[in-house]
Amino acid sequence: MKVILTKDVKGMGRAHETVSVADGYALNYLIPAKMAVAATQGAVVTAKLRVEQAVSRKELDQKLLAQNIASLADAKLVLTMKANDKGHLYDAVGASELSKAAKEQARIDLPEEVIKLEKPIKEAGTFEVPVSAGEVFGTFSVTIQAE
Repeated sequence: MKVILTKDVKGMGRAHETVSVADGYALNYLIPAKMAVAATQGAVVTAKLRVEQAVSRKELDQKLLAQNIASLADAKLVLTMKANDKGHLYDAVGASELSKAAKEQARIDLPEEVIKLEKPIKEAGTFEVPVSAGEVFGTFSVTIQAE
């Protein structure tokens, strides 16, 4: 029986792919668990449209992300954190804090996944933070001030 997967199924395929499976497996497991639908003519057309929309949405997201990374290169972010008298931070600064700072200070939406810190920042100072998304690479400057 041919079915269209609605979710990624390990060992079988990704969402919106058409696969052939045993009738019992489709009727007793995949379809009741809402992991697949029968591959009717209408369902095949719908799956193709969803794949096309996902591809175009992904391309648009990549373009917007590339623009955000390019505009972030000029921005200088400043974070004020509690630190001891030697400049060591009580709490490390990671990708989530940098993403929030970019959104608040530079008005740039930057997902945490694209911030490529080797390790969290644990002391005050100015740091260059690498950013990459797909084939787009860049850096931005962040200054951590002791409170």
